[in-house]
Amino acid sequence: MTADAPVVFDTRVVTGAGGGPEKTILNSPRFLEPLGYRMVCGYLHPPGDPGYEVIRRKAAEANAPLVSIPDRGFWDWRAVRQLLRACREHKVTVWHGHDYKTNALGLLLTRFHRMRLVTTAHGWVQQTSRTPLYYGIDKWCLRRYERVVCVSTDLVEACRAAGVPEKRLLLLDNGIDAADYARRRSVAEAKLALGFPPAAPLVGAVGRLSGEKAFDVLLRAVAALPGVRLVIVGEGGERGTLERLIAELGLTDRVRLAGWQADVRGYFEAMDVFALSSLREGLPNVVLEAMALEVPVVATRVNGVPRLVQDGVNGTLVDSGDAAVLSAALGRLLGDAALRERFRAAGRETVEGRFSFAGRMRKLAAVYDDLLGRRLAARATVACEPAAGAPPR
Repeated sequence: MTADAPVVFDTRVVTGAGGGPEKTILNSPRFLEPLGYRMVCGYLHPPGDPGYEVIRRKAAEANAPLVSIPDRGFWDWRAVRQLLRACREHKVTVWHGHDYKTNALGLLLTRFHRMRLVTTAHGWVQQTSRTPLYYGIDKWCLRRYERVVCVSTDLVEACRAAGVPEKRLLLLDNGIDAADYARRRSVAEAKLALGFPPAAPLVGAVGRLSGEKAFDVLLRAVAALPGVRLVIVGEGGERGTLERLIAELGLTDRVRLAGWQADVRGYFEAMDVFALSSLREGLPNVVLEAMALEVPVVATRVNGVPRLVQDGVNGTLVDSGDAAVLSAALGRLLGDAALRERFRAAGRETVEGRFSFAGRMRKLAAVYDDLLGRRLAARATVACEPAAGAPPR
């Protein structure tokens, strides 16, 4: 790559070890470099947050250039100055935000450092009393960004409703590098390694312990399946509520809340079935990861999920919020080994064929090309879907 290659500053605010977007952000530099772009990953995080060390370690493993910005509150001018210094030192050409604060900061910093503005919309979920303020700021910013990348058709609609001009909206599916998700152990071996009985059916879920994930629905669904065990990997504010529900349902011996895990691969490999019970999602990386690791999927028919899961082809779709329907779908799949085997193969094939990370990065590079006026024939046919006519697949 030439020294004057355009530089993308991929920025995000994070608490702890982050979530799904981190897998995308930290893997992006090595895929964008062959496409003619240098990417620097910039993270704003609470000072001294031990979870950030996990991001630092993962960045080192991925050989991803990383800028650490201690962030001390709603608006920290020291963080603003550090970001401006980073933009100048790295000669940033494109600012790519991922949340309300990095979107607002990008708009501010363009007054002092000339660069183009791109953001990825990940969706808006009510969490605290301040959330409406933050999301109001975010939508104001989105209307002023040059390109807004959406990971699902419902986010395209939400951005339209927020007033983002049609010509700036693009649909770009998430993707993962399937080579990083080759199964290492059988289900029985993985169960033994984690202390689960090899013969007991195991349903698994991965995600933040928060209301929109509807883990209460999943608990009630599993309660109706005698002998079936459940593991939920993740941490969050709903842990106490879920622990009380587990006790109330008499599931203490059948459910494990595994907490946050640096590496969830072993848990995926131990699952007989992966369950997504969410009320809202964009295009969830956890479903892609389950499919890549050949875990049969039962998922709720919400937002971008039907772009991943085709009912009866590579998994099962159910309506959200209905424990009885979810329980029936889980029981049916657990009781049909041939169907599970078919979903395993079809899920892996789906990831490799339609949701490859390399393909996603080529499309993202085409977005940057368009903004910067770089007309590269090799990428002329891999642009993102235009938002206007983007039907669910």
